Amino acid sequence: MKTKQSSILSKLALTALVVSSAITTFPAASSAQAAEDTPTWSREDASNFTLTDENTVPNIDSFTDVAPDYWVWDTWPLRERDGSLAKINGHYVQFALTASKEYTWGGRHDHAVIRYFYSKNGKDWEMGTVPYDEDKALGFRQWAGSAMIDEDDKIHLFYTAAGRKEEGPTFEQRLAKTTFEMDYDNKEGFQVTNNGEHQILAEADGVHYETQAQKTGDIIYSFRDPWFFQHPETGEEYLIFEGNTGGTDKSLNADNIGNVDGPIPDGAEDYNGNVGIAKAENEDLTEFELMPPLLEANGVNQQLERPHVVQKGDDFYLFTISHQFTFAPGLEGPDGLYGFHANSLFGDYQPMNGTGLVVANPEEDPFQAYSWAVLPHGQVISFVNEFHDENGDFQVGGSFAPTLKLKLKDDTSEIKGVMGEGEIHG
Repeated sequence: MKTKQSSILSKLALTALVVSSAITTFPAASSAQAAEDTPTWSREDASNFTLTDENTVPNIDSFTDVAPDYWVWDTWPLRERDGSLAKINGHYVQFALTASKEYTWGGRHDHAVIRYFYSKNGKDWEMGTVPYDEDKALGFRQWAGSAMIDEDDKIHLFYTAAGRKEEGPTFEQRLAKTTFEMDYDNKEGFQVTNNGEHQILAEADGVHYETQAQKTGDIIYSFRDPWFFQHPETGEEYLIFEGNTGGTDKSLNADNIGNVDGPIPDGAEDYNGNVGIAKAENEDLTEFELMPPLLEANGVNQQLERPHVVQKGDDFYLFTISHQFTFAPGLEGPDGLYGFHANSLFGDYQPMNGTGLVVANPEEDPFQAYSWAVLPHGQVISFVNEFHDENGDFQVGGSFAPTLKLKLKDDTSEIKGVMGEGEIHG
């Protein structure tokens, strides 16, 4: 079946059976110690996903390629320090992972670099350049992150340094940052100037966050996707990121399981995704302290990708994305956007809509879009992944998907409409 082909393509791009590289060893700790008092997404929560009109996106059967010579996937906008959408001389800016189409669709992850796109109306996008010196960037390739412009017009680009240049495309992941400035004029277009150094901000500690050496199972470990967040009340600043529960004890506890019938399948303990957080220790945003995770999914899911928080009044919404193939044995969940609700940043996050599912692809095309990110005003961006066109033929995407309009109320959500491809507005 064609849908099986698309699932395999996604899985091959992200799964590693053998990883060999130099690993730093950290003191061991049990997962129970590392995750004490951490809110859980349990197997009970993740047992009853249902596609509805409120959470299922319309079919995509064609798209306009924003960059015909490049694959384009994980995307994020330039934001102000408070999380609102920023503009440079009247232009919105988005950053995205890109790779030349000289590489295969499945192989693009090993050649990812970050490029920027700009638009005056938030609808029609032009591709810019790589806004940093690729030779000086950290990692063999650069994976997803976030971007913030400060009060001095300096842009802080947070990203994942994946692998190391001298070692090739390994799966080691570190949180990194660089800075630069951007300007636009009608004659020269966009210009990038005053490039800063590239710096490592955080590495997995082996206590709260699993290291590559501690990984078990066949899916790669996670320490990636830094998302900048300024607390609206305290002004404290954080990076929210994807991780796995640290330590060598992979046993599950009652909170991880919930009220479910029957034994837990073997291997479920290897699926231990979590949402991490690190607090900024200086104004330059170059020093961060790792804190206990905001959420764990031990025994439920291996990858809680691109996590981010949206604050609305007294409500804090923690969003993450995940794949069908990263759910633990005995669970079936769609490629989707998942959400959790609390009354504070460090609150007791509970799955939205009962299960956590906020956005899913249509049942007949379960991989058509991915990497949803919720922006202010309920706009949800993503990219076209793998779909079937109007003739039923399998196609790969690699461009901006239609933006969704999402309504948030208490611990519930509802898709209320569809906007243009990659469309954003402040």
